[in-house]
Amino acid sequence: MTRTCVRYRCDACGFESAKWLGRCPECDAWGSLAERAAANRPEGPAAVPGTVAVPIAAVDALGAAQLPTGAPELDRVLGGGLVAGSVTLLGGEPGIGKSTLLLQALGRMAARGVRCLLVSAEESPAQVRVRADRLGTLAPELLVVGENSLPAVVAHVGALQPVVLAIDSIQTVHDPDAPGSAGSVTQVREGAQRLVRLAKELGVVTLLVGHVTKDGALAGPRALEHVVDTVLSFEGDRHHALRILRALKHRFGPTDELGLMEMTERGLTPVADPSALFLADRRTGAPGSVVTPVLEGTRPICVEVQSLVTQTGAPMPRRVAQAFDSGRLAMLVAVLQRRARVGLGDHDVYASVAGGVKVTEPGADLAVALAIAGARGDRPVDADTVVIGELGLGGEVRQVPQAPRRLSEAARLGFRRAIVPASTPDVSGMALVRVGTVLEALVATGIRAGGHA
Repeated sequence: MTRTCVRYRCDACGFESAKWLGRCPECDAWGSLAERAAANRPEGPAAVPGTVAVPIAAVDALGAAQLPTGAPELDRVLGGGLVAGSVTLLGGEPGIGKSTLLLQALGRMAARGVRCLLVSAEESPAQVRVRADRLGTLAPELLVVGENSLPAVVAHVGALQPVVLAIDSIQTVHDPDAPGSAGSVTQVREGAQRLVRLAKELGVVTLLVGHVTKDGALAGPRALEHVVDTVLSFEGDRHHALRILRALKHRFGPTDELGLMEMTERGLTPVADPSALFLADRRTGAPGSVVTPVLEGTRPICVEVQSLVTQTGAPMPRRVAQAFDSGRLAMLVAVLQRRARVGLGDHDVYASVAGGVKVTEPGADLAVALAIAGARGDRPVDADTVVIGELGLGGEVRQVPQAPRRLSEAARLGFRRAIVPASTPDVSGMALVRVGTVLEALVATGIRAGGHA
């Protein structure tokens, strides 16, 4: 015996209510709640499970078989390639190069005989062909169809049996069985869930392109990020050639790898030497400029930390961070004031990382602190010096992971001196100045804290 429950669902956002409402409390749409029969609730004995529990050691390792895309930086972020039956969401701003990256990866896989189906829901097949000509990705196994109906997409997958399915984009695909228009919360959620079920049932590698909002978050419901296996963020400035690929979520590997590419007339090309690229326009001998080797996944990269300190009459001085955590900047300013007697109470402090790369690890703390103190006292750090170290609230300089690898990268670029934590081991070709506190680091670099109080 079953009992049917009646609920009301908003056609615009998917909000559900036990009673009818004139206006949706979630999205403020008027007259959008319609009656929906909820799933029947069984009464009586519990249902028999449809699957059998097995020992975990007997389960096949899904991540063992990976399909390389042929795009080196994409494979680096994915940990080697795509996994059969996985669903990957690629998000980024309009015009940043998502479709270009997708078409290059599909073309290279198709050139190896892997059947790929590209569903172009935004562009016509003729437009896709023009881009493929420019990128050199014409391959017999790369199939393209202009379609935005989800049932038709499912039918194409059943008829063609592709190994890889790519949809550009999920916000423009419409499911007539779901309420709302294409791109609405309900449509995106229901469409993504159906595609995930299709990928798991057929073992098809599925790639979804997603738009982002003006705040940089993926458009659509948060459930979209939860149902997929991998979420990739494609970042960059449309007015500059550098593009950065990050994994915000990855069920089959780490999420700390960074892919660096450059947009050219022939498409996206990997950046062979990221450190040299980030330091190419560096002005040596400038106060407030410090080079630090950071670790992005398994790759050490030397970046330039910059700071600007200006006096202000405002009662609340500004602390502005770009490509660096603003909360950590406020902490470093407090440590400098309290532990090193650097007077910043009536000064605005700006800190940034040049080149567009975002630094999130604490290993750059000491470099940021020295950049701020150097800008405050108008004292530069030597051009051949790099700085690594994490700062504690007591002003102590703490060790960072894989310091020898970082310093070896700096030595390769021509740096010969490093300000490092006291426990750092020796590195060939690099003169280490070991410090225990931020005050010792200020003295070692020639920045005197006493005159700043």
